[in-house]
Amino acid sequence: MTITKEMTITEVVTKYPKTIPVFYKHGMGCLGCAAAQFENIEQGARAHGINIDELIADLNKVVAEQAQS
Repeated sequence: MTITKEMTITEVVTKYPKTIPVFYKHGMGCLGCAAAQFENIEQGARAHGINIDELIADLNKVVAEQAQS
């Protein structure tokens, strides 16, 4: 499965816990906040001034590496 910017933050970290460090690396430390449950990745990234394309690429890299192991 590919992570898209339309997915909620909570959906991604629930399905792929290994993505949590990626969110932190990009400056999104609000994974446990209420907004993470309904806010999609694009909305969260925009709110924090984060490059969405780089974040999505890094998230999908972690998922791909996990799938290979």
